[in-house]
Amino acid sequence: MSTQLAPPPPAPRSLEEVNLAARRRMEETGGDPLFLAGWKRALFLHYEVEAGELQAAVPFELDLWEGRQAIVSLVAFTIEKMRPFIGGRWTKWLLAPIATHGFLNVRAYVRQEGEPGIFFMREWLSNRMAVRLGPRTFGLPYRFGTTEYDHRPDEGVLRGEVRGGGRCLRYRATLDDAKLRVARAGSRDEFLLERYTALTCPAAQTRKRYFHVWHEPWQQAAAQVRIEDDSLLRGIGPWAESARFLGANYSPGVDGVWMGWPRQIGRASCRARV
Repeated sequence: MSTQLAPPPPAPRSLEEVNLAARRRMEETGGDPLFLAGWKRALFLHYEVEAGELQAAVPFELDLWEGRQAIVSLVAFTIEKMRPFIGGRWTKWLLAPIATHGFLNVRAYVRQEGEPGIFFMREWLSNRMAVRLGPRTFGLPYRFGTTEYDHRPDEGVLRGEVRGGGRCLRYRATLDDAKLRVARAGSRDEFLLERYTALTCPAAQTRKRYFHVWHEPWQQAAAQVRIEDDSLLRGIGPWAESARFLGANYSPGVDGVWMGWPRQIGRASCRARV
């Protein structure tokens, strides 16, 4: 199906309004979700990069924090209980082999027709069957990788390692504050975490796509992270070689995530640059 992105509503005044507007937009433009899932025990690692170099690798307009700062985030989490929205226990059973696995994505912050979104640059999954689903369904840049996450900050443990293509991401972290809260409206945390549209550009000369997601706002806390190896990021492209680590957020995750149907953006074509 080919369509234009629905125009975003006037800028909401609070995170609750942002979240409600995202739910309404998904219901009005996409109907029922395609998949449901839990995104659990998520660590967001944020890097500042040079905007011009990043824009050369991203086929959408960058969304810069405060109009000047280009940020790329790595999100290490576990997807759980992924299943089709329709079909009940039968379709849930069919998707059981790929319902739960480790996940790492690298995402840039972009805008399309005025709507803020996320462009997925790379994604590593620990399930070989699931690696086949994303590119065909959503146009996502899936790759196989080994993921070892031990995210138990309440027990003083927050560490992980992802390997793919001979490169690695390895980190250890602690929380600044055990108290979890949603991001403050207008803050950089809200800018980075509360995004409800994903944009993809799967291959050269194919159409740009998007899909909406919806979930409750992330309950999160700032994290102090020691990056022991981030060669997995550095190997993506020239823009990543000089990336500077900014900070991190941890969330125990969200349940009942709605993942909408993939749709083309009009007749807009793209070239795969990454």
